[in-house]
Amino acid sequence: MTSRTYDAVLLDIEGTTTPISFVRDVLFPYVKHNIRGFLETGWEDPEVQKHVHAIAKQANDDVRAGISSAVEINIDGPHADSAEEVRQKVLLNIEWQMKSDRKIGALKALQGCIWRAGYESGQLQGVMFPDAVEAIRRWTAAGLKVFIYSSGSIEAQKLIFGFSDHGNMLQYISGHFDTTTGPKIASSSYTAIADKIGVAPERILFVSDIILEIRAAEKAGMQTMLSVRPGNAPVDAGSFQTCSDFTTIPLSLPKASRTDPECSVEE
Repeated sequence: MTSRTYDAVLLDIEGTTTPISFVRDVLFPYVKHNIRGFLETGWEDPEVQKHVHAIAKQANDDVRAGISSAVEINIDGPHADSAEEVRQKVLLNIEWQMKSDRKIGALKALQGCIWRAGYESGQLQGVMFPDAVEAIRRWTAAGLKVFIYSSGSIEAQKLIFGFSDHGNMLQYISGHFDTTTGPKIASSSYTAIADKIGVAPERILFVSDIILEIRAAEKAGMQTMLSVRPGNAPVDAGSFQTCSDFTTIPLSLPKASRTDPECSVEE
């Protein structure tokens, strides 16, 4: 029996456990189509106001930073915009940020709030690759802990897994990390995660579809696997191990090439 070479699995979401098309073609359009009604009907809600103020602060910081697309949003003070003006400016700001695919905390938090309403109403359901679901269950059954590290907010992560098309998968997840831990292309972020979960980096397997993230995790000392999924951008894997079916990922990951056609090492 081969002894396992890792004790924890760290997973990306988009392009790894979940199709990119779900995020691009379902989640983002949902925000775009529902943001106006969300703001109008819930304008007085303290949580909505918290997100609006966060968006305004980010917009004003962007204006001061000289970002040409940013528009100042005046919420407080004698020269404050009217509620309708604030709503319009927030809508324009969100549209611009989403079009630019900005990974900004204020935007991610507001998106998560809108998505939560969609999931709870049944309008949204998280989509997961069946082999990823099976692999997560297999890992946990073998005594490994599974963690998530995504550029999406922790709340958004929990919604995808909690309201997935395979039921509530949160029971299999030991923890979540987002960009508040650090950039996903910085090796220090992976070192911080290893410290947080109490597992040596070399005993952690990180799986993602982004080669820059794979390189950063490897630099931090983690074992890595590049996710190759339908819809993912083509990438030159180089010497990194790749996988398109997570159920074929063994508990021991030797450096040598595999015979399994679904998981391989590009030489």
